Parts: sequence; C-alpha cells; structure tokens
Amino acid sequence: MPKESIPNFEIPNEIRQFAEQSFDQARKAFDGFIGTAQKAVATLEGQASIAQAGAKDVRQKAFAFAEQNVASSFEFAQRLLRAKDVQEVMQLQADFTKAQMAALSEQAKELGESASKAARDAAKPTG
Repeated sequence: MPKESIPNFEIPNEIRQFAEQSFDQARKAFDGFIGTAQKAVATLEGQASIAQAGAKDVRQKAFAFAEQNVASSFEFAQRLLRAKDVQEVMQLQADFTKAQMAALSEQAKELGESASKAARDAAKPTG
C-alpha cells in the first residue's frame, strides 16, 4: 500500500494526556501490588530446607520475570501513546513481539533449569 494512501494518524493532546495519566496510575497500582505480593510471599516462607530453598528460587525468578514482562508491556504502551503514525505503531508492535518472544523463551529456559536443580537438590540425601 503506497504511503500516500494511508491517512495521517494523530492522537489529540487531551486524549494523550488522559492516557498518560491512566498509564501512570496503572503503573503505580502495579508497583504497589508487586510490593504487597512480595511481602506476602516473604511472610509465607517458613522454615528453610533444601526443597524450600529451591522452590523459593523458582518463585523469586517467576516474580522477577512477571515484573519484567509487565514493565516491558507498560513501556510498550507508553511508546504506542507517543507514536506519530500507523507505520510507527506497526513497527513498535513488531519490535515488541519479537523482544517478548525472545524474553519468554529465555525465561522458560531459566525457570526449567531452576526447577530441575531444585528437584535434584531435594532428592539428594542429607547429612
């Protein structure tokens, strides 16, 4: 499709400001949620054992990955709000999708390795 046939795409300033305010509020709410969730998990972690240590490592990684993925999504949303035209929106979407697929693949690999290590450590005889 020739570039001339694509209509110019602009977000009105009032809508952009409202979206950015909503974005900031959502980010603050998420940060509060993560903080509360981490405190709750820390409170629930009882006595230390080899199995619990491995599970704790997996939980911590899963939390970190979730936080990283949501932060990436927020950054992507913010970039979309600032996009100047449809082509930029499409490029941002393609870049985000590619980056997220790579990140999710690496995260799955790391979680699998951590879970395997935790299972091996728990199966080792103590003492």
